[in-house]
Amino acid sequence: MSGLLAVIGKGKDPKLVKELSERMLHRGPDESDVRIMENGSILCHESLSIIDLNSGRQPIQGTDKAWMVHDGEIYNYQELKNTVLQHHTFRTESDSEVIVHLYEEFGYDFCNKLDGDFAFVVVDGDKYIAGRDPIGVKPLYYGLDERGRIYFSSEMKAIADQCKSFSTFPPGHYYTAKTGFVKYYHPEYEDHKNANQTLNLELIRESLIQATRKRLLAEVPLGVVLSGGLDTSLISAITSRLLKEKGQKLHSFSIGLDADAPDNISARKAAEFLGTEHHEIHFSVEEGVKVLEKVIYHIETYDIISVRSGVPMYLLSKAIADQGIKVILSGEGADEVFGGHLYFRNAPSEEEFQDETIERVQKLFTADLLRADKTTMANGLEVRIPFLDTEFLDVAIRIKTEEKQPKSYDGVEKYILRKAFDTPEDPYLPSEVLWRQKEQFSDGVGYNWVDQLIEYCASQVTDEQLFGASAEFPYNSPTTKEAYLYRSIFHKFYPQVSAAQTVRKWIPKWQENLDPSGRANAAHLNGNFEPVKTSVIA
Repeated sequence: MSGLLAVIGKGKDPKLVKELSERMLHRGPDESDVRIMENGSILCHESLSIIDLNSGRQPIQGTDKAWMVHDGEIYNYQELKNTVLQHHTFRTESDSEVIVHLYEEFGYDFCNKLDGDFAFVVVDGDKYIAGRDPIGVKPLYYGLDERGRIYFSSEMKAIADQCKSFSTFPPGHYYTAKTGFVKYYHPEYEDHKNANQTLNLELIRESLIQATRKRLLAEVPLGVVLSGGLDTSLISAITSRLLKEKGQKLHSFSIGLDADAPDNISARKAAEFLGTEHHEIHFSVEEGVKVLEKVIYHIETYDIISVRSGVPMYLLSKAIADQGIKVILSGEGADEVFGGHLYFRNAPSEEEFQDETIERVQKLFTADLLRADKTTMANGLEVRIPFLDTEFLDVAIRIKTEEKQPKSYDGVEKYILRKAFDTPEDPYLPSEVLWRQKEQFSDGVGYNWVDQLIEYCASQVTDEQLFGASAEFPYNSPTTKEAYLYRSIFHKFYPQVSAAQTVRKWIPKWQENLDPSGRANAAHLNGNFEPVKTSVIA
């Protein structure tokens, strides 16, 4: 896990490039290095050491003149070394090194052989390739400067003021000068017509267990986010069992405004049942507001739900890192895969329900994954997401829609996921946790967080400022005072039009109140959430 920066082309001052890379020092506090290629291209790497703590320093050279930098984890690296790369000589024990050897063995067409979360750049003389994992768990940006040099970077902040234009690198693609962008990830589930698999609860359970097992690969302390919701609780339950097989005890972490926050209450029940070493973090609204600018700087978005949830996730990540933990498992993705957001109950048809799950998975890199990666990496912490394992996605998304659409089961969201782990003879979780209603993270930390955050934003923005928002921010104009404040903070750090264009706003469908809070849905119990006074959230 790390921050990478590559400048392809000659003439860029290496000292400046190193300074740009150091803007991402939080992503790699353990080591930092730079490689100047013969043709003038420059590779930089800020490293967080997870595997091969002694010799895995990057950039890493291949067999000959190719060099690479990589952010993420390759879970099948040992299998690759034992099979298709068995005749290659490796310089390190790092999982990352297989990437440059795959390039040497297969040319550009090798990304489908990688099982993991990754963003990488390989430079081989005047040739190069950049790639991003299928779902976009790891961030990657690309841009062009006035001299025609191309940049690749883990975060926007390293290149925003260097490029005349830049954008988000699309997940599931690789890029070369010869081919341009090539989509290498073509899952069958992308077509809703392929949702034709009969429900198999045991297969769901076993594939999620395997997805979690491979993500325990680490030589450093590991923990779990345990919000007390279904998703993180299941990942915690599975991880706890797997670690017990090794004689290890799991560290779990939750956060809320106080001990009575919905997430903290449920997390304590789950932790007690699982026997984890549980850490409960409390924060005040004032503490959250104090880090608001820092969080927006790190997550590089003004999307409302990402900011609301990004603040407590940033504070939680800091507390986890302070405990010496370097790897954390989390539950992102389950809501998208299984239609877990409350608005899915209102889907007009099975086809539209299925299409929405597919689209939400495809766009996770613009919202939850962006927030999860950047809030954790801001504190030198790696997050891993078992629900977005590609093999698990192949199993879960292709289940027949009529068997997983919530209204078919009395409106219980993610019914089949709950049912897969409802094993009374060997329970994974207490029943009240397993069947707890969906609660968005920004709500679960305590309803006062979002309510008072909205009030704070309103106190910081005048009616005149909001009235002039469309002129001040003609692209993606904010329409509420909360949205205006976030956009203003974002603009202070990233004033470029290209920066604003990287942001995608998350808006729920099929409900009257378009605020992204789960409490805005009429199906939410005891939310008492006031409808927004505008027709569109921005």
